Amino acid sequence: MQVSVETTSALERRMTVGIPAEKIDTAVESKLAETAKRVRIDGFRPGKVPLREVRRRFAKAIREEVIGELVSNSFYEAMTKESLNPAGYPSIERTKDAPGEDFEFVATFEVYPEIKVQGLAEISVVRPVADIQESDIDAMIERLREQRASFTDVERPAQNGDQVIIDFVGTKDGEPFQGGSAENTKLVLGSGQMIPGFEDGLVGATKGEERLLALTFPADYHSEELKGQAVQFAVTVKAVQEKKLPEVNEEFIKAFVAKDPSLENFRAEIRVNMERELKNAVKNRVKKQVMDGVLAKNDEVAVPKALIDSEIDRQRKQMVQQFGGGANFDFRSLPAELFEKQATRAVKLALLLGEVIKERQIKSDATRVRAAIEELAQPYENPQQVVSWYYENQQVLQQVEAMVLEDQVVDIILEQAQLSDQVMPYEEAVRQPAGQEEDDA
Repeated sequence: MQVSVETTSALERRMTVGIPAEKIDTAVESKLAETAKRVRIDGFRPGKVPLREVRRRFAKAIREEVIGELVSNSFYEAMTKESLNPAGYPSIERTKDAPGEDFEFVATFEVYPEIKVQGLAEISVVRPVADIQESDIDAMIERLREQRASFTDVERPAQNGDQVIIDFVGTKDGEPFQGGSAENTKLVLGSGQMIPGFEDGLVGATKGEERLLALTFPADYHSEELKGQAVQFAVTVKAVQEKKLPEVNEEFIKAFVAKDPSLENFRAEIRVNMERELKNAVKNRVKKQVMDGVLAKNDEVAVPKALIDSEIDRQRKQMVQQFGGGANFDFRSLPAELFEKQATRAVKLALLLGEVIKERQIKSDATRVRAAIEELAQPYENPQQVVSWYYENQQVLQQVEAMVLEDQVVDIILEQAQLSDQVMPYEEAVRQPAGQEEDDA
């Protein structure tokens, strides 16, 4: 087998492989002989079909089958011989393919980049530190009351915090626009659900009143046709409803605490949940800073397009599943550019963190995996049953192991990074920073 490799770009390689005609012919003859033993052809007894008849009928198809196998085997043999690590599948082009002559093909493919992770000691990470105060628990209870609020009709002008039931029709230049009309819509004034000015324009309205709101869509509105456009909304108020918050009594507490629905136990349960939320928020904020730092210090790493394309497809499928697109929805119809930035980030991080894992020979810690699973199971009624389920399902167990391995890598990077603590209130510590993206490494 003759092999030559040409470097066409930083990551792309063009490999030419030659296969002797004798090797192809020998393999073809062997398969023809096997076929003659088992093929059934009318007019011939099983196993007695003349080889010339088998060759006449099947030689072309068998040659194609042999070449397909030899191309695949030769490609991976050449990869080993040339010490290349392909990223994705190659593009194969036959350059010599005449019967009886040596066969030749050209494989074009990308290789994984050679990576040396650098700058870890220059990464700056600020870790939030917060204590949960009794006032934080009070605020959480108020939020729970808000979530279970009810609304009752009132015969007075609407105020912020009231819910109004409305019909509205939006027009631009006197013509209705798509998505600008609705009936029997429930809207809490001051919630920020509608564009600026809409809710303010209904403060003071009474049941049965009609109002005309002259508004302008924000310049950064998601619809290209409406961003920055002047419109009018004709609104009919069908009801004004006042918010009623439930009392924090035994009946209310039972919705959250099944056993011993006392106020003391309720507050203790809230504290446990808030501590879990705080722990996860701190972990995620630290991880985000570490990942951003690794990328910033190693931004020049070249990324194989094949890996980006594969990650784009994964994210497309994930979005289809998330929004219930169904099996019949072709995920490839979603524009690739929507996912390209995040996919490139995810692949680059995976390559960089993979190099750290390889250099340090890190493996997921079984003790940490067990602790992570027990933490995931803790909120359920029967935690031990959930723990057993994780260990009985290899796929979900591997997902936890990957999560723990990533946490271990973050810990190793933090050992080298410039880490400082910042004391802050609980609400600030658990709030997701603006513009924070989910890391897919």
